[in-house]
Amino acid sequence: MSDKTVLVVDDDTAHATMLKTLMKGWGYTVQVAPDGDEGVAAVMNSPFGLVLMDMKMVKMSGMEALAEIHAFNPALPVIIMTAYSSVDTAVQALKIGAYDYLTKPLDFDKLKLTVDRVFERLHLKNENQDLKKQLETSAFHHDILGKSHAMKALLDTIHMVAPTDANVLVTGESGTGKELVAAALHNNSMRKQHPYIRINCAAITETLLESELFGHERGAFTGADKKRKGKFLLADKGSILLDEIGEMSLAMQAKLLRVIQEKEIAPVGSEKTLAVDVRVIAATNRDLKAMSAEKEFREDLYYRLNVVHIGIPPLRKRIEDIPELAMHFLDEFARKNRRDIKGFSPNAMDTLIRYEWPGNVRELMNAVERGVVMARTDYLRRSDLSFILDDEPEQIRDADLNLENMALAKVEQRAILSTLSAAGGNKSEAARRLGITRKTLLKKLKRYGNEAD
Repeated sequence: MSDKTVLVVDDDTAHATMLKTLMKGWGYTVQVAPDGDEGVAAVMNSPFGLVLMDMKMVKMSGMEALAEIHAFNPALPVIIMTAYSSVDTAVQALKIGAYDYLTKPLDFDKLKLTVDRVFERLHLKNENQDLKKQLETSAFHHDILGKSHAMKALLDTIHMVAPTDANVLVTGESGTGKELVAAALHNNSMRKQHPYIRINCAAITETLLESELFGHERGAFTGADKKRKGKFLLADKGSILLDEIGEMSLAMQAKLLRVIQEKEIAPVGSEKTLAVDVRVIAATNRDLKAMSAEKEFREDLYYRLNVVHIGIPPLRKRIEDIPELAMHFLDEFARKNRRDIKGFSPNAMDTLIRYEWPGNVRELMNAVERGVVMARTDYLRRSDLSFILDDEPEQIRDADLNLENMALAKVEQRAILSTLSAAGGNKSEAARRLGITRKTLLKKLKRYGNEAD
């Protein structure tokens, strides 16, 4: 609103009215204040892009009003109007923050040029801020895609939590993108210039996990032929992601709790402790609170990790994000595999949206990659999405494959109806794929009657 709005502060009513009419004709919205004190009040109550103010007024001078306006909003441009005899005073106004001054009687061409210049500068400033915000948002989002309400709420939480040092527990089903969220937390934190270390607690045996996390001294155990730094020391001043934290044994949980509380580690085989400054991000697809109630996970560790909880919704709960994700993966894998794939057929996209996605985003990504590799046309069809065919009931697949005892007319009918379905109901496209005319196709469909429907 403020980018095209001007406040004229002038106790000469006729002059103020003339300026209002003039600038309104130039495309600006103009509000008038009859004295300096009312001008200050107007600025405090409403947004303006520019203040055009007379120097000499009865109740409060332009100099006094300028000082109060800039005390309230130093970024608001104020142009002073003054008589020739008061130019020295106008120069003084420039020193305390006025944007420019104009002498009376006003040169309207110069007035328009000055006002236009102020708003052009304001527009460029806003444009630069928007661009900067877009770039920051682009960097912030990274690979986290989705415009659904659930994803907007998730991104807002990440944006709020990332700059803090709070430990974060990220939960969600397998394939929802917990590692992406953890990376976004680190990359948008004050620690982003320092290491980001990831470790999968489920992929390492319990006997080796302590050494992996905290390091060991030479000779600490069989095979420890040299001293080794642990992940916590490598992540010093940065962040560490403890993925699949729910798979960690109770004994290791006790040692991890001590590290988080004391901010120091004890390498295996060493009597010395080393101070570490690490932000802990834990991720799991398990319900740690329920595990705590069953004594399968330490309750005190749970609360240390769960300072902030970020839950990632499964893909089936945000189906409106599927088209964007699918196109993102299609573009990525088409470039990677040097395939000229333009998009999805309507039938294929409908199939993606209707599918339950038990493997979430990871499953969608894999399905699209397979489709890109196997596609025979420049659009992915339902038949290219092999996971759908894999999930169809066995008897249906068998019926499709067993054509030995089927009448030729029935085979033709099945081929036509299947092709029409793969073409998303587009009869011209189905006819092209079948190598027949559209007129011939329509005749055959009419013969099939209800089955074609």
